[in-house]
Amino acid sequence: MSTFLQLFLRSLETGGIFALAALGIIIIYRTNNLIHFAQGTMGMFNTYVVTFFFTTVGAPLWLAVICGLVSATLSGAVVDFVIIRNAKKVTASGKEIITLGLIMIFLGITPMLFGVDPLSLPKFIPTGSVSFFGAAISYNGMLNIIIGLAIMGFLFYLLQKTKLGLAIRTTASNEYTARLMGVPTRSVTLFAWALAAILGCLAGVMIAPTTSVTLNLMDSVQVNAFIACVLGGFQTFYGPVLGAYIIGVLKNLLIYYVSSVWGEQILYLLIIVFIVFKPWGLIGKKTIKKV
Repeated sequence: MSTFLQLFLRSLETGGIFALAALGIIIIYRTNNLIHFAQGTMGMFNTYVVTFFFTTVGAPLWLAVICGLVSATLSGAVVDFVIIRNAKKVTASGKEIITLGLIMIFLGITPMLFGVDPLSLPKFIPTGSVSFFGAAISYNGMLNIIIGLAIMGFLFYLLQKTKLGLAIRTTASNEYTARLMGVPTRSVTLFAWALAAILGCLAGVMIAPTTSVTLNLMDSVQVNAFIACVLGGFQTFYGPVLGAYIIGVLKNLLIYYVSSVWGEQILYLLIIVFIVFKPWGLIGKKTIKKV
């Protein structure tokens, strides 16, 4: 039982990282009607910014993270203001190709600014652990779980209980109608791009202590975030978050209890089988277009 609980707690940490990235993808999809393929790459770039301020400038870790979040806000806003707004007449698939181009841009800029050598970012709480019924998890892992759940709770409150959330949901439902109703859709999409970049940066900062800060830092997070969106459904904001936590839990359980080699592949195979029978996801609904 203690082993299962420990796996579950670590899965909540991993699932929270996937959920942050997935929520960034779904916010862009719902407000801009495009799949943001560069979510992970932008998160990687802003994680480099955090690492630069910590290792090179010598700023405290908390201040370096704030600098990274400011950089994320600016990078998201610039992408929307300079690129996406000027591509209004481009088809949806064309815009998605533009986000693929953003991957190449950020992959090119990052080594030019920060070098090609791997960097490292420490944990917020370097030592210590807490036990629950025989299961141990580090203080930093518990902090990541709390931060992930707190951010999710705050964003869902923002979406459901505030005027800004109403504007986002209205824009997500129908941007043209929302504009006719007086909703400042341009401000909503600007906020969405900035928020998505912030969520990507937070996911990068949370996963960076477990590996090196390199150009492929967010590759696994990006893939699992996309799978979470497909599993949970693109029609809601909370479906991909649920899918992310499910992936985080099932992956660790399958790797430990079934196969350390094939556990991850088995998970993806099960997801494919599920999508075959329910292609719109766990929470998503079948879209019917009237003609």
